Amino acid sequence: MKPSFLGARAFASYDVAELVPYIDWTPFFQTWEFKGRYPALLDDPERGAAARQLFEDAQAMLKRIVEERWFTPKAVIGFWPANSVGDDIALYTGDSRNETLATFFTLRQQLGKRDGKANIALADFVAPEGEGKADYVGAFVVTAGAEEAKISARYARANDDYGSIMVKALADRIAEAFAERMHERVRREFWGYANDEVFAPETLASEPYAGIRPAPGYPAQPDHTEKATLFDLLGVEKRTGVSLTESFAMTPAASVSGLYIGHPQAHYFGVAKVERDQVEDYARRKGMSVSEVERWLAPILNYEPATLEAAE
Repeated sequence: MKPSFLGARAFASYDVAELVPYIDWTPFFQTWEFKGRYPALLDDPERGAAARQLFEDAQAMLKRIVEERWFTPKAVIGFWPANSVGDDIALYTGDSRNETLATFFTLRQQLGKRDGKANIALADFVAPEGEGKADYVGAFVVTAGAEEAKISARYARANDDYGSIMVKALADRIAEAFAERMHERVRREFWGYANDEVFAPETLASEPYAGIRPAPGYPAQPDHTEKATLFDLLGVEKRTGVSLTESFAMTPAASVSGLYIGHPQAHYFGVAKVERDQVEDYARRKGMSVSEVERWLAPILNYEPATLEAAE
């Protein structure tokens, strides 16, 4: 199904109050080293009292964030005609698909699987080039806003480390809630492939819907450098103020980026360890040196790079 628009669209501000119902509180408690899932954690016989107090403090600050408009969430989303070409995802300038605009490079699992199950890559969830199917891929960046760093620093200067950490933890949750809310709007409104979807906000963390929003640097595509293409396509820094560091971390930190893939069978997975043959092929496809790719994929290499072997 064709999205309602092609190219990028920015949201210069967004009401935090709309995002609050989409907050997944379990990771918030993990930030404070509370194990267990919300809301069951609040009734835990050993940790429940402390968890409830933390939650009350969070609710009090969140109320101020909403009412006093501490944050200015911003977003940019976009959609493009797309097809897979081998293990890559080609984006086109228009529906004629005659000119390639950009390419997202993906990695394929190299696992020993039982029952003949295939090793998969994100490109498998996009219709192959040449089969006549008009598929599309989207991308997004959302941020809770640049204000979080200043507010957190203000608490720190007042020797209130608890408040400083609380601001950061809530900004992170608001950014993730923003990603969840925008993905819902994509499915139901902007792309519309699930316009009859009806899920309560608090159920969305369990991903009951069709489609995924995989992020560069995460298990399905562990290469952080893919963010550069995503940021260029969306004009992220100009539209949202979010930028990339030399290590491809996003700043402000309370930001989320990723792709939108609408295939009904699309699901999250981990690439896990990769072998030298795939790294060499990936480097060729990306136009990077093997050693550079090895540096970025170091945590998932299933071999010792030649530079390390020579040093030994």
